[in-house]
Amino acid sequence: MGSNPQNGVRLRPVDLAREHGLSTQAIRNYEDAGVLPAAVRTPTGYRTYTPLHARALRAFLALIPGHGHQTATAIMRAVNDGDTATALRLVDESHVQLLDDRRTLQAVESALRDLDPADSATGTATGTETGTATRPTSATRTGPRETFIGPLAAQLRIRPATLRTWERAGLVRPRRDPQTGYRVYDEAAVRDARLTHQLRRGGYLLEQIAPLIAQVRSAGGLEPLEATLHGWNARLTARGRAMLTGAAALEAYLQRS
Repeated sequence: MGSNPQNGVRLRPVDLAREHGLSTQAIRNYEDAGVLPAAVRTPTGYRTYTPLHARALRAFLALIPGHGHQTATAIMRAVNDGDTATALRLVDESHVQLLDDRRTLQAVESALRDLDPADSATGTATGTETGTATRPTSATRTGPRETFIGPLAAQLRIRPATLRTWERAGLVRPRRDPQTGYRVYDEAAVRDARLTHQLRRGGYLLEQIAPLIAQVRSAGGLEPLEATLHGWNARLTARGRAMLTGAAALEAYLQRS
């Protein structure tokens, strides 16, 4: 890759800065970071730039919304070092991450669609820790929307041991009855168990499910999560379009010779 085109046009740091509302110090910092090619120095030591630097700056700023500051910096460094292959690999990796994020979103949306609203109300369920029916006592009663591990496992058609595995992974958080020590699943715990079950059926690993369950909890439940998913989808769309804008600016810079 060449350095500066010999077209006679010379720009000051302030000329580059004004176009984007930046400080002249930011321009110098970008050069020092390798985002911009090295400036030509005047005999008195002042930096002078060219339209090449202006295109580099436009490419970098266009890459940030889609790839993030760190990756955009790495892309520009690679280009300026003449390593276009590495720059394009970094671009590809961002697209792969975006695709993974889209698939995650689709998995959550699919899991929510598959949840039967009629099953969300578990009602009062009684039984021992293993799910064997017993006569309810004051020590083993649950709340109106709570259940024990046995009935919940039967409802999901899984083994109680599976629910305990999910609990160890932090995906389900039953409370413990203070007198019996039995696990008691409230409405939120049942919701998390059912969502985990759907995602596991979709082939997701427990470590992949954990951040999705965290999303549900931070949103405050499934209904608020639906609004969150709309925002999530909008952000992914904006990110994808930003990548297209960044690609166009990067291509313009790559054609600088």
